[in-house]
Amino acid sequence: MQQEVVLALLAKEPSYGYQLRARLRQALGPLGDAMNDGQVYVTLTRLEKAGQVSSERAAGMPDRPDRKTYALTAQGQQRVAEWMAEVSWPKPDLAEFHLKLLAAAAAGLADPIAIIDAQRRELLRRLRDAQRAAMAEPDGSEAALLLEGVVLRLQADLRWLEACERSWTGRKVRP
Repeated sequence: MQQEVVLALLAKEPSYGYQLRARLRQALGPLGDAMNDGQVYVTLTRLEKAGQVSSERAAGMPDRPDRKTYALTAQGQQRVAEWMAEVSWPKPDLAEFHLKLLAAAAAGLADPIAIIDAQRRELLRRLRDAQRAAMAEPDGSEAALLLEGVVLRLQADLRWLEACERSWTGRKVRP
């Protein structure tokens, strides 16, 4: 889990690990289901060791154990501010896939078209899953917007695979 996300969630107010996990699940919708519950706590422990969050034990109720409340330190606030100022975009590793095609053809390890076909099948499966998940989300939800981005990204990757296939089909390179 990206540490800056946890820090940003704590920027609003000090929270328990469980509260952070619930806010992440709400923001990510079905994509948050794949997240291990322990990831939030591991991340909080790392951030505390790095001096970016502090914790305080809060007395629990008779039927609940004591809880740790986490809050940002000045160092954590600075890191969140720097992260918010960064301009970034998710980067699929297209170069790695391209190099895989080149290596497969050059060494006769595999048919580049077969590699493209396998990648296409996987992207189509992911696209179908993302579209189903998006349809299940209420309109205007944060998770629906995230899933729309996933769908558009997968569609763009599929178009790029079509370009790869046209290029490799023209080369007639087969092991």
